[in-house]
Formats: sequence, C-alpha cells, structure tokens
Amino acid sequence: MEGTKPVNKKLAAALSGGAVLVLALSGCGGDDNEKLDSWAKEVCDAVQPQAKKIESANASIQKETSDNSKPEDVQKTDAQAFQDMSDAYKAIGSAVTKAGPPDVENGEKKQQDAVKELNSISAAYASLKKQVDDLDTKDQGKFADGLKDIATELDKLGKSGNDALRTLEEGEVGQAMARQSSCKAATAPAGSTQS
Repeated sequence: MEGTKPVNKKLAAALSGGAVLVLALSGCGGDDNEKLDSWAKEVCDAVQPQAKKIESANASIQKETSDNSKPEDVQKTDAQAFQDMSDAYKAIGSAVTKAGPPDVENGEKKQQDAVKELNSISAAYASLKKQVDDLDTKDQGKFADGLKDIATELDKLGKSGNDALRTLEEGEVGQAMARQSSCKAATAPAGSTQS
C-alpha cells in the first residue's frame, strides 16, 4: 500500500467533478418578467456567497491532496470542507424556500423539488463529514480505504442529485437568473466543465 496520496487525488477529482452543482445556471436573455426577475435576484444574491463557500471548500481539499499531507491534516481539511458544503447547500435550500415559488407554470412543485434536493445534498455532505471524522488516521491502510469509500460516495453524489435544480432553472426561470449579475458570478467555478 503506497499510502493515502493517490486516494487523496481520487477524492479531489471526485470533488471537483461533482461538488459544484450550485445552480449551474444557463440561458441567455429573454422576455422580461418583473416578478420572476425579482425572484431570480433574491435567489441569486443568496446563492453567490454559498457558491463561493463551496468553491473554497473544494479548493481546500484540492490543496491538501496536492502534497504529502499527513492523514490527520487530510481528515481535518476534508471534514471542514464537507461541513462547509453541507451548510452551503442547506443555506441555498433556505434561500429558495424563502423566495417562494417562481412565477412560472408548476413553479411550486419545481421549488419544492429543488429544496428537497438541496436539503438531501446537504445531508449527504454532513454524512461524508461524519465518515471522515470516523476514519482511523493512525492506520495508513485503513485511512486510505476509508478515503476510497468516501471518494466513491462523492462521485455518486456528483452524478446524481441536481435534476430538480435543472428543472427549476429551465425556461423562463433560467433566463431570469441569467440576467442577474450575482448568478453570473456564482456560476464560474474554476476548472468546471460544461456538459
């Protein structure tokens, strides 16, 4: 067993691939709808600091995995990053709840589905934090295996979980969000790839 370094890299790769589900806003101009624009501004303004928090948590994990970090340091960094992500997704869910349903067809269902999904993502990161906290840092092999399991969970989390967000943001809602400068700022995570 060559230690935790390759596993740390796998963890970082899984993270950068999936963590920034944060309202992957798309869309370009479109019809003006004041009510919808106001809703989009409220959500975007609340999302921006959370997107930064998630990006920063990602960066800290990337940084900790880029050198020969001690298991204790990796554990501490990852646990804090997962906690920050959990808090950020919960805050985004609260912001979408507070904004109310967008003024579009099925707005209420779209809003409820997105909030449920955001809360579920938040809970998943909280669970990952607990898993990291429970890892045995004294045993390099066990620690590496534990990180591998967490990377697998993270990968799954990155692949699932943002369908309701996509549904919330399609059509007029996405166009209204695309008009908000705070949403434009929230959607430029470093190194993310558009699918």
